[in-house]
Amino acid sequence: MAKILMITGDFTEDYETMVPFQTLLACGHSVDAVCPGKKAGDTVKTAIHDFEGDQTYSEKPGHNFALNADFSAADPAGYDALVVPGGRAPEYLRMNPDVLAKVKHFFDAGKPVAAICHGAQLLAAAGVLKGRTCSAYPACAYEVTASGGTFADIAVTEAVTDGNLVTAPAWPAHPAWLKQFLAIL
Repeated sequence: MAKILMITGDFTEDYETMVPFQTLLACGHSVDAVCPGKKAGDTVKTAIHDFEGDQTYSEKPGHNFALNADFSAADPAGYDALVVPGGRAPEYLRMNPDVLAKVKHFFDAGKPVAAICHGAQLLAAAGVLKGRTCSAYPACAYEVTASGGTFADIAVTEAVTDGNLVTAPAWPAHPAWLKQFLAIL
């Protein structure tokens, strides 16, 4: 089974963090959830993004998500795959050079990567989308194309795979996103 790194942070989207974490564990994989500046046993706050007919998603307080590994000790060379949840966390995580280096490692090594929603912001900032097709929350389309990627404008329930990269617009795509990610693991 695969050893998977999940990079997350405060105000990560609740479902996009907890569902893949629990699903991958249930499938027998090992998942280390990490956040810069935090250690195993610390928590990150989550936010629930919902689609209620407004011009964009609404945001509500979510749960506290317990991290189970230390960011500083997470050597990407020791992992088989990467998961990047969406939510607000990628907005500030993309400014951390250590986060970007970890993300870049997975692409340089050709390892499987699953990113959802605003997770594409980390991929764009790491410079790994050039020539790739990537879905994301529609507000992130500019970042995907500005970084040289092709934005996949797909239904919110769908996912797209481009080589070792599996992406989706938001949590309603979990069945398709996780199915495609599990297939490349």
